[in-house]
Amino acid sequence: MAEEVSNKQVILKHYVTSYLKESDMEFKSTTIKLNVPEGSNAMVLKNLFLSCDPYMRNRMKKFEGGYVESFTPGSPITGYGVAKVLESGDSNFQKGDLVLGRTGWEEYSIVTATPTLFKIRDKDVPISYYTGILGMPGLTAYAGFYEVCSPKKGETVFVSAASGAVGQLVGQFAKMLGCYVVGSAGSKEKVDRLKSTFGFDEAFNYKEEQDLDVALKRHFPDGIDIYFENVGGKMLDAVLLNMKIHGRIAVCGMISQYNLEQTEGVHNLFCLISKRIRMEGFLVFDYYHLYPKYLEMIIPQIKAGKVVYVEDVAEGLESAPSALVGLFSGRNIGKQVVMVSRE
Repeated sequence: MAEEVSNKQVILKHYVTSYLKESDMEFKSTTIKLNVPEGSNAMVLKNLFLSCDPYMRNRMKKFEGGYVESFTPGSPITGYGVAKVLESGDSNFQKGDLVLGRTGWEEYSIVTATPTLFKIRDKDVPISYYTGILGMPGLTAYAGFYEVCSPKKGETVFVSAASGAVGQLVGQFAKMLGCYVVGSAGSKEKVDRLKSTFGFDEAFNYKEEQDLDVALKRHFPDGIDIYFENVGGKMLDAVLLNMKIHGRIAVCGMISQYNLEQTEGVHNLFCLISKRIRMEGFLVFDYYHLYPKYLEMIIPQIKAGKVVYVEDVAEGLESAPSALVGLFSGRNIGKQVVMVSRE
């Protein structure tokens, strides 16, 4: 007989139309049998670390035709995580393997979409890194900067939400290439960290700037070659005025808009024409084929201390709703991770 254990879950109570609150989620305890049905290629996972990511907010809305499906109210939230294989019906994975991929916000998950999971082979780095620098955010930064932005040595680069999971890496990649890099963040502590820890040339607190256009002209008197967009809204409007001719904008996210019932308009789009700017949205899914190449590049850099990664680790599944909500007020410093279990 398979072992049956208690399984605590984070449930979405209802679709969310305004600002996300912890009360939009609730905890539920159920039971789960730790076995794979005979003939199935599913896997039973024990979740170790869960990734809190801004895109998850959009999945809490009811919509169709998006790049990811909406969550189902009354069911566990899902997202990227690191887990240990307890039982496997897939011959590519064995009991005891550590994996990265889509899993539930719960203590144990049964996953049937096993092709979406990656086996973790290098364990000489913190396992939690596979939710961040060695996972979806890391590949997002790598693909967005190198593939979408087509950067060149000596160019000027601006990164919004620069102390977050993706932004902190984009800035470091740009510095490694020999670019001039400026980031924006929402507190003095984050601004200081951008310069002292991540090596940005300059940084500013957007909350203290009365005029974002003036702030950008102060840091980029000759204009911006590359903008890595994580924020949207007023920031994007100001950046468009400060882009150079033939500048490039990689649109990764627009976190300032996710909680708004009516999103803000962007008024300076004519700059795309007058300055011949290339503005391109992208999804990390389109670049999964680069994941092995990315790991080959980044793991030696981490081990040599040439790339720094900062995590904000919340302990226990009980802390997950608060950690997710905190993303939208800038409460986290670095990549927000939830530790479910130490194994």
